[in-house]
Amino acid sequence: MWRNIASNFLTLFIVVLALFAGVIAWGKREYAGPGPLTQAICLEVESGSNMRRVSDKLAGDGAISNAQIFRIGAEYTDKSDQLKAGSFLVPEGASMEEIVDIVTRGGQSTCGTEVVYRVGIAGQEIEVRELDPASGQFEEVVEFDPAEAEAPAEYAEVREAADTRYRIALAEGVTSWQIVEALRQADFLDGEVAEVPAEGTLAPDSYEVRPGAARGELLAAMQARQEERLAEAWAARDDDLPVETPEEALILASIIEKETGVPDERGQVASVFVNRLREGMRLQTDPTVIYGITNGEGVLGRGLRRSELDAVTPYNTYRIDGLPPTPIANPGLDSLMAAVQPAETEFLYFVADGSGGHAFARTLAEHNENVARWREIEAQQAGQ
Repeated sequence: MWRNIASNFLTLFIVVLALFAGVIAWGKREYAGPGPLTQAICLEVESGSNMRRVSDKLAGDGAISNAQIFRIGAEYTDKSDQLKAGSFLVPEGASMEEIVDIVTRGGQSTCGTEVVYRVGIAGQEIEVRELDPASGQFEEVVEFDPAEAEAPAEYAEVREAADTRYRIALAEGVTSWQIVEALRQADFLDGEVAEVPAEGTLAPDSYEVRPGAARGELLAAMQARQEERLAEAWAARDDDLPVETPEEALILASIIEKETGVPDERGQVASVFVNRLREGMRLQTDPTVIYGITNGEGVLGRGLRRSELDAVTPYNTYRIDGLPPTPIANPGLDSLMAAVQPAETEFLYFVADGSGGHAFARTLAEHNENVARWREIEAQQAGQ
């Protein structure tokens, strides 16, 4: 009899153990497998929230199949106490495991409202935009120039929201003065700027910032990024460059940046200046002359006068040999690389071709023909 009881108990234990193992396997599949979400959503995690609240919200939004499994999985992977506040994009079909990673990995929010402050050569603008989870695309809410227009009501609303993200986007070719003046207009930043950083030392890029971030610290981050880029470019430089220091490479890169807005042309433009330096020819580039007039403080807004082209100044490359004494703007990484790895050409001249790019020439005769064609295009445009 006892033998039968022991046998039955053992059988029951095995059955229970098998059921338990099955439940665990099912839970793992539920946790790691594709989720039921049929369309991406924005999940807002409030400050001070916990996994129970988040799991209940996800279950209510149809993003997970079982709130308890979500919490058990987070606890089992030691992520229950790593929850981050913010607005996060939960993609279609995301597993519970993926969602736990999204809300615990940290960093900037990935969904919701974003304020993008664009600092360009001709001015600046603030764009408020909202991410559409379904398309994954941002949709513009409002756009305005903080230097000229009063902030609209839509901007005031998002400024009060705790989960609004902020980003500053610097265009390639902006000057240090333009950047500092634009940052002073940004009402979501704090702190004074003691002095304008040296020209060329700020990296054009996109910078995530938090409300109240110090302007000085942001400028320091821009400087650190540009130092890294310049060091990277200089380490990869060609052997026979006619520039001897990283600082000279930075100056050359700034001229390349201001001479063309066509990415594919940077290497050719760089080759013209490098070839001229090798031949002992003057660079003869208008942007350096303009910088000598404006000191990088705004846009000239008119053509150069003959007296300005004839004046002997440190930045008039029609009258001086070699490079000007400093950069004339803040070049991006592509222009830095073009300066140290120029295209191999015999070009010594270039002029606008009417398409937004340039026509390049090896000889003065070819260049004069290109200039004549450009004059015809200018005349036709003036007559329209």
